[in-house]
Amino acid sequence: MPTDRLTGTRIREKRIDLGMRQAALAQSVGISPSYLNLIEHNRRRIGGKLLSDLARALDVDATALSDGADTDLLDQLRAAASLIGDRAEVTRAEELATRFPGWATLIAQQSRRLAVMDERVRALSDRMMHDPFLASALHDVISAVTAIRSTAAILVSQEKIDADWQRRFHKNIHNDALRLGTSSEALIAYLETPQEAGQSPETPMGQVDGYLAQNSYHLGGLEDGSRDVADIVAQSGLTGAAAALLTGIARQYAEDTQALPLVSFTQACVQHDYDPAKLAAQFGVDFAQVLRRLPSLPPGAGHPPMGLAVCDASGALIYLKPVPGFAMPVTGGACPLWPLFGALSRPSQPLRAEAVLPGPAAQHLLCYAVATPVSAHHFDLPPVLRSYMLVLPDPIAVPVSPASPVPVGVSCRICPRSACPSRREPAIAGLATTL
Repeated sequence: MPTDRLTGTRIREKRIDLGMRQAALAQSVGISPSYLNLIEHNRRRIGGKLLSDLARALDVDATALSDGADTDLLDQLRAAASLIGDRAEVTRAEELATRFPGWATLIAQQSRRLAVMDERVRALSDRMMHDPFLASALHDVISAVTAIRSTAAILVSQEKIDADWQRRFHKNIHNDALRLGTSSEALIAYLETPQEAGQSPETPMGQVDGYLAQNSYHLGGLEDGSRDVADIVAQSGLTGAAAALLTGIARQYAEDTQALPLVSFTQACVQHDYDPAKLAAQFGVDFAQVLRRLPSLPPGAGHPPMGLAVCDASGALIYLKPVPGFAMPVTGGACPLWPLFGALSRPSQPLRAEAVLPGPAAQHLLCYAVATPVSAHHFDLPPVLRSYMLVLPDPIAVPVSPASPVPVGVSCRICPRSACPSRREPAIAGLATTL
């Protein structure tokens, strides 16, 4: 049902919430109760002065009655509802947002916060399970404890031990205890959270990632023109370097939105099955601009999940939007076989590849990548490049996909492909198994 046909329903719900009788409301705006009854049952459309009078009598903004809940809020509620399947009354999301906007906003915020926390837990779990320094430190601790326990068991046994051997055993326990203390201190120092007062343990980019993830990487205020870049940065609450980083990202987002307006771009995406090359040709824009724009489509609007990775010419990640089945280590050491890095050797040449990750699930990902200059060319200086990679986790849904998947990994340290010619370091799977 179109939103404007729900105006009467919103009037009725607000009147009931206020405990106001239909006759009293009708009298206050100078109409008959029977006419108000028709309005409340959506049999009469209203606007202008009567709508303003009703809004004033109900102590609510007129747009809240005519337009209903904010579209972004509705999208966030629907996205939150998808977490529990069909148990949520998705069709009544607008009713919830209209009648209880505060609770609806809280639900949306909590859902975004849970999504961010889930990503952080996954990252920490990966660190705990696959970090080579952590594995080595734990191995040292376990070795020292085992040695002390074995030596102590001998000393407390009923057998008589020569004084010379007792001194040796005591010395071994002392040395193992020192080794255990050193290993434990190193492990604690590695895991300990920074304690500087007033400072966040996150990097500025980590703070920006957290803000973008809370908003599902979709800045609705820039889409509809209700906010500018300064408003977005101020609303984020970020300061210092984090605010500067968000300013750059928001400016790029605003430029992409102007070149590829949401309504027409969405229609074209459906028409061309989200093919970046066809979209770039239709709108006459750079391939990279389409790769940036696609992952910013609003969540909960039926679009396929899409991730985005951006790196500079050194291969360092400067932006990452993860997607189920796809993630890259932001601190370096990513697999060099990703098209994101291959595009750097072929500037301005769009690449397409189907990547397959290791493991029993053998997750397949369709990747589009391109590296483009970000500054003017100069004699005797290499171009400053930035590489973009769009990732779709369901290549089967795409009509055309590469025939030969490219075997990629997340990082050498946790990749089981021992024969990979691009391997930089051995995997720690064997070490992890011994712990």
